[in-house]
Amino acid sequence: MANPAFHRPDMPGLQPVAETKVNNTPAPRPEPLLRVSDWELPDRLFKYAMVACGMAVLGLLALIIYELVLRSSLSWHSFGFKFFATSGWDPVNEQFGAFPFIYGTVVSSLLALIIAVPLAVGVAVFTTEMCPPALRGPLSFFVELLAAIPSVIYGLWAFFVLIPLLSDHVEPFLAQTLGLPKVLGWTGLFTGPSLGAGMLAAGIILAVMIIPIISSIAREVLMVVPQHQREAVLALGATRWEMIRIGVLRNARAGIVGGIILGLGRALGETMAVTMVIGNSENISRSLFAPGYTMASVLANQFSEATSNIHLSALVEIGLALFLVTIVVNTLARLLVWTVTRGQPASTHV
Repeated sequence: MANPAFHRPDMPGLQPVAETKVNNTPAPRPEPLLRVSDWELPDRLFKYAMVACGMAVLGLLALIIYELVLRSSLSWHSFGFKFFATSGWDPVNEQFGAFPFIYGTVVSSLLALIIAVPLAVGVAVFTTEMCPPALRGPLSFFVELLAAIPSVIYGLWAFFVLIPLLSDHVEPFLAQTLGLPKVLGWTGLFTGPSLGAGMLAAGIILAVMIIPIISSIAREVLMVVPQHQREAVLALGATRWEMIRIGVLRNARAGIVGGIILGLGRALGETMAVTMVIGNSENISRSLFAPGYTMASVLANQFSEATSNIHLSALVEIGLALFLVTIVVNTLARLLVWTVTRGQPASTHV
């Protein structure tokens, strides 16, 4: 007998479910507010314009190299690689050797680095670690302002101020002190007449010109060193100098070296200021007081005076060598700076 409590006359019985049909037709997509076809042509034009701008730089670089190689082919076929190892430069007899200019470029650039690197790194350390906040901005501005001064202004200043100072005071003093046989007289670096115009003047003016480059890059690299590196070294009981040396400089050394190499690239290619103070002599001398020649200065002095094809080709070959060296040096410097500031920071030593 059924339980009357479960009987509900108002509830209908089970009804068959109606079969539903699945519609495979996709729903219509809503119409976009902006039609793609209306903007497709400007977008493509913008893309092609940006690609053309990027490729134009590479194309210009390739054209420069091609033109230099083409114009220097006569010198390459006539002298070969011995062109860079011989010292004769005789346009009358059409005998050319670039070694005096390579020697002058290397000596003046290394002398500039010896003078500029301690000053530039010291300025960077002072502005990032020790300088009062109120003085940090103006000091950084005036240091970077040196990079905006045209090189011909540096040359004029060196011609009227630096050269008389060197010939009257600095070079005689160096000859009487460092030039003594018991000191550095055996090297021959501080011997000879005090002319003022020479390798020493070129090195000093180059040092003044590359200090802002090295200092700004070194400051940028020091600022990205993590603060906990400094705190960790100080927590171990280090002094302020030890903190800077161990926690800051050691971790930023790759970027600082990159800035130094970038400054070297600027020194290698500097023309006007060096031409005005180096003396422009094709002789090779160990003395820093003696005049010399650089690869850039010989191009500035003799390119307009070259009459024969072989003379012009030899000058273009010097320009090609200087161009390639500068490209390699700047590329290496950028890579070293990038390892610290963007990609792979220097290894930590605490």
